[in-house]
Amino acid sequence: MGEQRRERMRLEISREAARLFWEQGVTATTGEQIADAVGISVRTLWRYFRNKESCVEPVLAQDAEECVAVLRRWPREVSLEDHLVEWATNRSKDPDQQSYDDAVIKMTVLAEKEPDLRTAWLMAHDQIERDLVEIIADRLRRPADDIQVRLHAAAATAVLRVISEDVSAALMAGADRASIGNPLKHMAHAVRVATGGAVGNPVDP
Repeated sequence: MGEQRRERMRLEISREAARLFWEQGVTATTGEQIADAVGISVRTLWRYFRNKESCVEPVLAQDAEECVAVLRRWPREVSLEDHLVEWATNRSKDPDQQSYDDAVIKMTVLAEKEPDLRTAWLMAHDQIERDLVEIIADRLRRPADDIQVRLHAAAATAVLRVISEDVSAALMAGADRASIGNPLKHMAHAVRVATGGAVGNPVDP
């Protein structure tokens, strides 16, 4: 099986696992149910994943990868707020994307009380932090091993994680999206505050 096909299958399994975990709970969901939902055998499922909880990793990893990709495209002469708002405005609004976003939101909420899912959630953000070190170092024109760059990356990642958790919890509790405000602007402002103004503003080209 080609690598791209394998990754597509892993993501399909991940989405079905996320749906079942949310509908039934992690404990009540079995590997057999996940495999049946995708139309594969349990034996095949375990070729892709070490246990049922790890099935959510691709959904969370894809979310982290999209976050990093957005930040890598951040123009130097543009503020973080403006860049994130422009991205959100132009982002695909197709039903498949909405389904994926909903899966991420639901797993973010479940990760608060499910230790194994929490591990996958935190590992996704660990990867974001590692990538942010390079992005911030380049933006500030400082070495990637500069301790201040690493602190900024850690602070920015914590902001992204905490606000994501807060917004996801509010949405799953029934809050109206309009009442939440603009989470992206909130994130950008919080990143600027957490980094003492070092990250978030336009910089020299």
